[in-house]
Order: sequence, then structure tokens, then C-alpha cells
Amino acid sequence: MPVPVPPPPASRPTPEEVRAYYAAQPAPLVAATGVLLDGAGRVLLLTPSYKEGLELPGGTVEDTEVPEEGLARELKEELGLDVPVGRLLAVDARSPGELGRSLVAHVHLVGPLTDEQATGLSFADGEVAEAHWHTPEEAVRLLPERVAPRLRAALAALYAGSIAHLVNGVPQPGSPAALDPARRAELEHAHALDTASHRASRPKAFTAAHMLLTDGECRVLLVQPAYRRDGRWNLPGGGVDSDLGESPRDGARREVLEELGLDVEPGRLLAVNWTSHAPYPARVSFTFDGGLLTGADLGRIRLPPSELREWRLAGQEELPDLVKPKLRRRIEACMAALREGTGPLELHAGRPWAPADSRSGNGMEGAGPS
Repeated sequence: MPVPVPPPPASRPTPEEVRAYYAAQPAPLVAATGVLLDGAGRVLLLTPSYKEGLELPGGTVEDTEVPEEGLARELKEELGLDVPVGRLLAVDARSPGELGRSLVAHVHLVGPLTDEQATGLSFADGEVAEAHWHTPEEAVRLLPERVAPRLRAALAALYAGSIAHLVNGVPQPGSPAALDPARRAELEHAHALDTASHRASRPKAFTAAHMLLTDGECRVLLVQPAYRRDGRWNLPGGGVDSDLGESPRDGARREVLEELGLDVEPGRLLAVNWTSHAPYPARVSFTFDGGLLTGADLGRIRLPPSELREWRLAGQEELPDLVKPKLRRRIEACMAALREGTGPLELHAGRPWAPADSRSGNGMEGAGPS
């Protein structure tokens, strides 16, 4: 019996044939839009010259562009802006509408723009009739129904430092931002979220660790960050690299070494401070006793110029003029715990926690983001 001979292999398609094949496939339109902010946190909305309703800046991605490139091109063509396109805030996948094509819209942060950029917009290509700045709440209210949820979700992602996943403008289960808390609770109680979606949709908190370093005159060592524009001072310390397995105690030691050039073993925990200011993530800060600094210690301080401008020692009477009220309260509470040998303290926005029925008159009422 003769052995069947297999057919000869098909010839390999040329790059041109492969490109033509993919170009002919039905696919969603891809759009890239921007949440443009000015220095006051206002959002830019555009009035197109060719259709009704307001729009966010941006448009359809063309040819071989990625969304970031498409948005940068649109900003230059529409508004005369040559600015970097920032991080991705939201992705919205929409079912086919009037044009009969599905759409995947990327929303990126742009700005905040300088005053010169915000007032120097030009409409060279004629597609934009007017441009106006609005508060975020006004912008969401003024946009058409198909776009407003996209901006609302993008702003939520901006505040949370996360990203929003939408389908037809609706935040999906497991979306890291913009999922309504009541809806999240409903899904959790129904056990409708898988482990990954549950982890992604839970609210997050930032963790920081600081050291209270003092001298023989009970003065506190403060540092002035180079990135601050308000001239305020901080305690040495910073964010805990929890994604690397770092503990608050390890984080405090690392930050003091990086900021001051001093390798200080953290002493006892003086306080844990909780600050919550919705819609931003909560912050949890651990403050450790860094001990007494000698003259020799102070002489060894070396600051990283890219991060810190200068350091100083400050008495408690100087704190109101140097640090924000919440930090002043935290330092004063930690100094008291250090003197009296008490703690660790539970602080809320720098104030010692007290039962609800004992808070009246103790300064806890009205504890806001001061």
C-alpha cells in the first residue's frame, strides 16, 4: 500500500499580505482623550465646531499610533499644545453606537498646565469653536451622558492614584477605581468577586514611617523637602516600601539614612496616626523615637540636594510657623509620650483618639483636613 504523500507546505505570507489581512479585520475604533487640568484643578472642555455638545480634548487614534501618541497629536492640532501625555486614568469599552463600530476610549491625565499654557490655547485646525475651564463637578454635569461617566471615573482614579475599568461607562466589578462603594459592598456580600477582583476593588491606604529625633534642649529635627512650594517642614521619614516586604520600622531607618546620612536604629513606637480625606486614599503613619542627637551626630548630617533643601532644630513654640497643623499636633503628642513614657498613641489627624461620648470639648470635634 503506497504511503500517502503530504501536500507541500503553503508558502509563507509576505509582510504586506499579513498587514493587509489584519487591516481588513473588523475592530473597535480607538480613541484617546485627556483630562486637562490647570493650576487650580479645573478641567478643560471643548465646544466642537462640527457637532453639538461638549467634549474632552482628544480624538481617534490614527494609522500606527498608540493612544498616547494620538492624544499628543490631537492636542497639538486642536489646541496648539505641545505637552507630555500623563498616566492612564481610565479605559471605557463601548458597544456600537450610531457609527456601527465599537469603541475603546483611553483617558489620560494631562497637566496641570502652567498659566501661560492654559491661557495660550489656539484653535488652528478649526475643529474647536471654544474652550472653557470648569470645576470637576461642573465638567461632569455639562458633558453628554455618554462621556460624563468616563470623566467621573477618570477623576476618581486620579484621586485614588489608580485606574478605572469601564464598559459602556459603567465601572466593572474589580475596577480598581470608580466602583461605587455601595455596589462594591453588594458584590462582596453576595460573594460575587473573585480573589483578584476583591483585592483590586478594595480601598487602599498609604503607609509612611518617621522618626522623632531630638537634641539635649528638647528641640525636634525637621527637614524641608525640595519638592514643596509652601515652605513647610517635615519630620525625617517617608513612604514604606511594603511591596518589597519592608516594615514601618525598617522604612523609618532607611529613610533617615537616605535623607540625613545617619544610620539610626528606631526606638520604641510613639504613635500611629490615621488621616482620612475622601476621595483621596487614607494615610497611616508610624512615628518612632529616634533618640537624642549629639553635636557629633548633627555634624555628620548630609542631605540629598535633589530631595531636601535644609534641616533645622525647632522648639515646640516654633512649630506653628513651620509645619502643618496636623503634623504639629502629632509632634506635640509624640513629645508628650516621650516625656511621660506613655504610648504608643492612637492618633486621628494628629489628635489622640477618645471614645465618642468623651470627645465633646476636647478638640476632637470638627477634625478635618487641616
